Amino acid sequence: MLSIFYYLGLLATGYFGLTIFLYMLSLRVEAAGFFARLLASYASLVICAWYGVFASILLRLFGNVRLAQWATARSFKYVMRFTTGVTFKIDDPNGYLKNTRPAVIIGNHQTELDVLALGWIFPKYCSVSAKKSLKNVPILGWYMALSGTVFIDRANSSSARHAMAGASEEITREKQSVFMFPEGTRSYAKEPMLLPFKKGAFHLAVQAGVPIVPVVVGNYSDVLYVQGRRFNAGEIPVKVLKPIETKNLTAADVEDLTRDTRELMLKELVKLTSKSRGRPMAVPARNSGDGVIKASGAEATIS
Repeated sequence: MLSIFYYLGLLATGYFGLTIFLYMLSLRVEAAGFFARLLASYASLVICAWYGVFASILLRLFGNVRLAQWATARSFKYVMRFTTGVTFKIDDPNGYLKNTRPAVIIGNHQTELDVLALGWIFPKYCSVSAKKSLKNVPILGWYMALSGTVFIDRANSSSARHAMAGASEEITREKQSVFMFPEGTRSYAKEPMLLPFKKGAFHLAVQAGVPIVPVVVGNYSDVLYVQGRRFNAGEIPVKVLKPIETKNLTAADVEDLTRDTRELMLKELVKLTSKSRGRPMAVPARNSGDGVIKASGAEATIS
């Protein structure tokens, strides 16, 4: 047992030493900063996931497990601010995130850095949804299971619909909000754009009869651009839009709701990015369709 801890200590020391070395090298070689912050981010995620596991257990014992994801997200916010220098500036003067509960909160999905954005965005009594395969990931999956994540089996439409129904019941019964990425995957976009939206988050909001709170994160390829091996410190703008009511809407309204919300978020995304970069930008032209995924089964209903 002692030898295991010895080798783990050596591994941690080597990891830390390599990260510091790359940070120092980045003063002369810009690409070194990309790998330094990448290593720092992974280490931060593991540390906060372990914290999340223990926090979830402790909060569950005291009957407050629904605060676990908020508490863990906040820890990641502060740890990553120290290790990478990346921060988010939230523009929510009307307190929509704090005062709208329960709700389905949606955001655009650019890179893995959006996990850090949740640390700044997440209100109390909110949980994420995630694909079922993440449940088997050591530490992170344990934390997600303990803290009340809604897992979706995208390959099984029957299971997916059941999970959505369960999420709807939990939202109304526990006044628990849910955060979802309607794009379904990361765009890795260099310029402001949105992938087509899946309709799962909108079906869920309509089914539960709760508002949709759109949260738009400005394009941050100047901070993190994976294809260009760029990862810098910086501040990223975020705008919380006015909640969209879904009361009295039905499943027949979901497609229009999805399309209109996407167009609203895209315009705000371009506006935010234009302001942060100090130059005007045009809204991307629509190549085809209306930005809403047309499908059946799990793919149509799950974000």
